[in-house]
This record gives sequence, C-alpha cells and structure tokens, in this order.
Amino acid sequence: MNYEHLHLLLNHFPIIGSFIGLGLFLVSFFGKNEDLRRASYIVFVGIALITIPTFMTGFAAQQMLKGPDVDALIRRHESSALLSLWFVLATGTVALIGLWQSQDTGRPSHGNVTAVLIFSVLSVSLIARTGYTAGEIRHPEVRTGGVVTAANSAVSEGPIGALIGHFEPDPDKFSDAMTFSKWWWTFMMAAHFIGLIMIVGTVGLLDVRIMGFFKQLPIAPLHRLIPWGLAGLGINIATGLMAFAGRPENYVFSSAIWLKMLSLLLLGVNAVAFYLTGIFGQVEKLEAGEDAPFAAKLVAASGLILWFAVITLGRYIQPLTDTLMGTN
Repeated sequence: MNYEHLHLLLNHFPIIGSFIGLGLFLVSFFGKNEDLRRASYIVFVGIALITIPTFMTGFAAQQMLKGPDVDALIRRHESSALLSLWFVLATGTVALIGLWQSQDTGRPSHGNVTAVLIFSVLSVSLIARTGYTAGEIRHPEVRTGGVVTAANSAVSEGPIGALIGHFEPDPDKFSDAMTFSKWWWTFMMAAHFIGLIMIVGTVGLLDVRIMGFFKQLPIAPLHRLIPWGLAGLGINIATGLMAFAGRPENYVFSSAIWLKMLSLLLLGVNAVAFYLTGIFGQVEKLEAGEDAPFAAKLVAASGLILWFAVITLGRYIQPLTDTLMGTN
C-alpha cells in the first residue's frame, strides 16, 4: 500500500462520517433526543481527528499523481481540502465543547447547539465538494470541464462551485504565509510547545493522580483543569497543521509523524474509554487519600504513555525526515 491508496481509503471517513453526524444531529434536533445529540457530537469529534491524517496523506498522494492532465484538478482539490479541513475541525471543536457542557449540565447550551448546526452544515457542504473534486481526478469520465492539459490548465466550474472556489485559499500562497517570516515560524513553534505544556500539566497530572500518586489531592479539582488541556490540544492541532501546510515536505515522509498521528488517534480512543465506559464515574468523586479502581489506573497509565510517545516522536520528526520516501 502506498500513500495514494492510503489517502483513497481515509478520505471516505470524513465524507461519510460528516453526513452521518449531521443526520444524527438533525434527528436529535427535531426530535429533542439528547442521547442522539451526544452521539452526533462524538461522531463530529471523531471525524475531526481522522480528517487530520486524511489531509496529510493527500500531499504525499499528490506527489505520485503529478502530470499535465491533472495538475489543475489537483490544485483545485487541494484548495477545497484546505478550506473544508478548518471547518471540519471547527465543527469537532464546538462539538467537544458541547460534550463537556453535557457532562456538567446534562445538555449543551443553546448557543453551542446553534454553532454545531451552522458549522456541521457548512462542513458537510465543503467536504462534499472536496470529495467531488477528488472524484474528477480519479475519474475522467465525470469531469465537467473536459480534459485538462498544460495548454488549458483552467478547470471549469458551475455557479455554485465558482462561488465556493472564490473562498478557497491558494495552497502555495497559504504555504508562503506560514513561512514568510522566521519570527512567525518561531511563534508557531513556541505556541505549539506551550499547548503541549497545557496538555501534560492538566491531563498528565490527572492521570498521575488516578495511577495512585499525589493521593493527597482529590480528583474533582484536578478534573476541572481539563478544559485548559483541551485548549492546549486545540493550539497544538492548529499550529501543527499550519506548520505542516507551510513545509509539508519536511513532515509527510517522516515515519515519526505517522507514529505520532497514530498515538493521537489512540489517545482519542483512550478518552472514549475513560468517559463513555463508566470509568470516569468511578473516579470523579474520589477524595484525598482514596484509591482509584484498577481499570481507571490502566486507562490513565496508557494515556500517559501515549502522551510521552507524542512528545518523543515530535522530537524525532526532523531527524527521521525521508525515512518513508519511496514507500510502496
């Protein structure tokens, strides 16, 4: 399996998953079913996570498909993917906020529900266009603009496509904007590091306490710090993707970046195991001196190991650049 095959496999998840999430949300919205709404929020968060490696594999797949007959189509697809990426991530972010609100009050706020509705509808529209532009690359028979050649590099668009295309960023200009100044690049890397500190300083501390250390601390006050960790995660995802978009060739062929992505996805599974299997309910009211159940300790220890893996692998992205060059 090469990057092209992997990208073709992954890109089905954001497209189909976004439609499933929106369908569940609309049913819950009109039927006032909180369980379905929570399920739709979980789908949106999961799709946001899987969209990250989907976007990243697209750059590597692009290197394998270069040619005068598809270059313009690839650029249009890349522009569409770049715009839809941020909206899918925004949908996942507001959905995650809604899940946190549901945990505290039993349901998300009206403002959060409205935000999820707006962002999810826009995300589905944009991700559908991204899928369509990808289909025109792989399937010449569905192209509406005829054959695209080096002499005729323009891709014809319908009125809706032309309107959306007006808002899609140019990949090269976006990349240049991320690397135009060493000070901006330094700021992004510093923000990325600060985000990591916020994560480890909150989620890591909670995991350590659950594992049995610092028993003099009750769980509830530590858990109230988790939103700061989630904010750090948001900072890391945003700055990480901007850095990737600025210099994708420095990242996409490094084995460390894909192991890091795998670790992040497993951390998502770890969070699901903690909050949705009843484990959190067993530890949320633990007072000072009380011990957590073994299952909670296992989840906390695995989460801590995965975060250490993320930190270590991030350090080795550059040294392992090009270790996957030529993978088939």
